Amino acid sequence: MSRYTQPGMSRRSFIATTAGASLIALHPFSARAAAGQVHLRVMETTDLHVHVFPYDYYGDRPVDTVGLARTASHIADIRAEATNSLLVDNGDLIQGNPMGDYIAYERGMSDGDMHPIVEAMNVVGFDAATIGNHEFNYGLDFLKKSTAGANFPWVLANVATKQGAGPRDDTTLYQPYVILDRTVVDGSGAEHTLKIGLIGFTPPQIMNWDRRHLEGNVEVRDIVKTAEAFVPEMKEAGADIIIALSHSGIGPESGDMLENASVPLAGVDGVDAVVTGHHHLVFPGPKYETTAVVDAEKGTIHGKPAVMGGFWGSHLGVIDLMLEAEGGEWRVVSHESATRPISKRNEDRSITALVESRQDVLDSVQQEHDETLAYVRRAVGKTAAPLHSYFALVADDPSVQIVSIAQKWYVGEMLAGTEYAGLPILSAAAPFKAGGRGGPEYYTDVPAGDVAIKNVADLYLYPNTVRAVKVTGAEVRDWLERSAGMFNQVEAGSSDQLLLNPEFPSYNFDVIDGVTYEIDLSQPSKFGPKGEMMNPDANRIKNLTFNGAPVTDGMEFVIATNNYRASGGGSFPGADGSTIIFEAPDTNRDVIVRYIVEQGTIQPSADANWRFAPMEGSSVLFETGPKAADYIDDLKGVDIAPAGEGAEGFALYRLNL
Repeated sequence: MSRYTQPGMSRRSFIATTAGASLIALHPFSARAAAGQVHLRVMETTDLHVHVFPYDYYGDRPVDTVGLARTASHIADIRAEATNSLLVDNGDLIQGNPMGDYIAYERGMSDGDMHPIVEAMNVVGFDAATIGNHEFNYGLDFLKKSTAGANFPWVLANVATKQGAGPRDDTTLYQPYVILDRTVVDGSGAEHTLKIGLIGFTPPQIMNWDRRHLEGNVEVRDIVKTAEAFVPEMKEAGADIIIALSHSGIGPESGDMLENASVPLAGVDGVDAVVTGHHHLVFPGPKYETTAVVDAEKGTIHGKPAVMGGFWGSHLGVIDLMLEAEGGEWRVVSHESATRPISKRNEDRSITALVESRQDVLDSVQQEHDETLAYVRRAVGKTAAPLHSYFALVADDPSVQIVSIAQKWYVGEMLAGTEYAGLPILSAAAPFKAGGRGGPEYYTDVPAGDVAIKNVADLYLYPNTVRAVKVTGAEVRDWLERSAGMFNQVEAGSSDQLLLNPEFPSYNFDVIDGVTYEIDLSQPSKFGPKGEMMNPDANRIKNLTFNGAPVTDGMEFVIATNNYRASGGGSFPGADGSTIIFEAPDTNRDVIVRYIVEQGTIQPSADANWRFAPMEGSSVLFETGPKAADYIDDLKGVDIAPAGEGAEGFALYRLNL
């Protein structure tokens, strides 16, 4: 076991001493350093999700847009440029692609085994990392074994195996922070000892998202309140500067138990810089708005430097800190934030890699890569028609339909002979791969023929487990109203309005199979993007029926779904954890595999159980992947046609309502 990964640490400080190497400073920011001034470059990766190779395991093809092996080339370049540098990771490492599932479900992790992402990180030479929310997906035992082989410390302050009177009295799952002693060189070439404090945080919502693994085993605290408790202690322990490793997005300015708490975290006195993530976005960058406390162009929050380095290794986040000693204490006198992408999209929509993969990083996980390829290529059955998600947000879709059918089949078998056996079973499923922040290639696309494990993983990205909830007809209606927040309000008689709300993730667009309904886009959304009530009198869901009869408020149903949704993920009416009647030991993906194996050959065809309510003389525009053109002739009952090129490689389509 690494000396940095002692389980159940109750000691509140942990000081590791490591001397940094001196290299020739080439960066302009460093060139400005004077005697007594130190330029420190802080590098960040975030949301790697087991992406070491530049490879799409779902598509079974090399890609230029992902992979720590490529990001590592930027890291090597910066280390050659900067006299003083630090490399940290911001979490979501061990889950997120088939390699992660192969290790968790096939190979397993025994004591002493190395997880491939940690093996690669050791080769790259990370200085520290925090724990993301997806680290908990496979359970605490697997997590501890996966992190044990790291040659760097893990920090996580707001998750405890036993809570005390306050955060500083907790027995934390990992050490809450670390203070690294670094030998740094100033502008005159003189050496100094700099004590760098690193503290880590993860979203409190893990207690909902992974309740089956965490309930009764750990407790979680608010990110900001935890920081307010520990940062003064870090100062007392000698930290010259403090950097927060925040696996939490850039969101509200205040609030309790926030999922995305990086803004108020940056406002905590004593925090000098924040590396952030969880959102799978880039900061500084145009995806965030500049506000009174967030400067999306300069990359500052509350005037302090912050960075978010994309996801899957797509970018390296870099914060430049100019430090100056004054009265025996170091302070930040200036700073810059930026990101370095590993690829770029050309005008012709092709993608060019900007850096090559480091061979030593690839070599470190070559065996696991080969084993993963064999794992994902296993055939489990056949499909008589293609399974794709190019139109999943605008019409009933076969890729979502097959997930719903498999869930409904499984829950029906599990509830047979129980008190719930007589209730009608519905099934809720959402398109996980539907473009958006994932880009124009981020769609499910399974051709007719053999269906392999890689195809099932493509249909269902996450290792969720099946849940069933008991709901009323009123809750079914509001569940669908929540889903309908995917769409912007449309003015009747107007042409080419934008259909999709960019703030609404596709994984929250649940289609409920077993009922039929229409969505009236002339109405405002009843719920906001986070599930908050916005327009209580609005009703987008029209003509909601079950077996041809109207659904009334008092009717009772069972909805087959997943642990994330049933436990409150997405804030859906009727799904807050209290309505769960069945918790399966099986993952949704395993259930889909079982269903395909039992059927032999599946016949995927959407049953058009939902549609948009007609609006005479109205049309909307939406973006999808360019390959949607291969399937447009298969669409039935909707009037959709190409409308030109969209942004950033997407194709634009028009839907006549």
